Amino acid sequence: MPLKTYGVLITRAVDTRREGSSDTPHYQIHLTDDQGVHYRASVNVKSQERPSELLYLVSDDFQHPVTAQLEGLGSGWNTLPHGPGGANLDFVRGNLFDPAQLRSLPPDAEGPDNDLADLLDHYVQRAVADPAARMYVFGERWGPEPAVRDKIFGFLPGNGVHDIHMNQGNSPRFKGDDGVWQDGGLLIHFPGQSRWVAVFLAFQSQSWHTDDITGHALVPAPDDGGPRPEPGDRPVRIVAALVNPRGPAPEPETVTLINASPDPVDLTGWHLTDRLDHRCPVPAGQLAAGASLLVPVTGEVQLGNRGGQITLLGADGLKVHGVSYTAEQSGREGWTIVF
Repeated sequence: MPLKTYGVLITRAVDTRREGSSDTPHYQIHLTDDQGVHYRASVNVKSQERPSELLYLVSDDFQHPVTAQLEGLGSGWNTLPHGPGGANLDFVRGNLFDPAQLRSLPPDAEGPDNDLADLLDHYVQRAVADPAARMYVFGERWGPEPAVRDKIFGFLPGNGVHDIHMNQGNSPRFKGDDGVWQDGGLLIHFPGQSRWVAVFLAFQSQSWHTDDITGHALVPAPDDGGPRPEPGDRPVRIVAALVNPRGPAPEPETVTLINASPDPVDLTGWHLTDRLDHRCPVPAGQLAAGASLLVPVTGEVQLGNRGGQITLLGADGLKVHGVSYTAEQSGREGWTIVF
């Protein structure tokens, strides 16, 4: 079953602690909201399963339509309803980043700037030093615990967020936490710079092809894990989209695919989907090596002008590639967005 209480905590970071000696070390963040309520974000930096090193990705200039959906939420804890269409994170369906760019780091090592705790500290300390910066912590809520002081920072009542990592495609041991549109993450907004920083974490034991209802793994991760759950050599990719054509509605929206491989690829049974999982077929037949294909968007699929997502599914229903675009990118009428 999915996480019991999923949402996003919007707060200011005020302090940090590192745990390097336990079997399950965490990077701990002390946070306060605009009402003066204290919270702790407990961020995993080591897996309980082999390989123990977590996968991570940092985007120093994160641009995705989810940031616009966060702007209307208030300070403190915000429960997010289950499913697509909101501010929820989903590493598989949300097209937040390219999983092929994930890398691994040890949880804690001697020396500067060489482990996952160092990396987290680099960005969180910048948020601590900037009074205007706000942290958006996605995960599962615990507390408040009226009679229990926080075990790290000592505030009362105990209160916080954990599972700040991918929460689907788990191994059988943690399968009970699987769900869709409930992944964790850290987003930091620096208003003075008009910039968002995003930190995403996953376990190497997790699968990147998951069931759309349960979040359970469809393709198990290899036993030895690996830093690239989706190799960068996938043959067919989304390279462009016309989401805001000139003229009155309904406008003829299109998505451009390219076969980057040296061999033809049969696109029979393939589909495009939008954020709400509406689907339209890709024209059947062979896509020659090096060739591109302009796919008309049909049916209920909508490529909105306020940002959106486009996902390419193979004949087996598994994700082949995905992209996202912001309202700024789609605001120029008649211009094709190049990814």
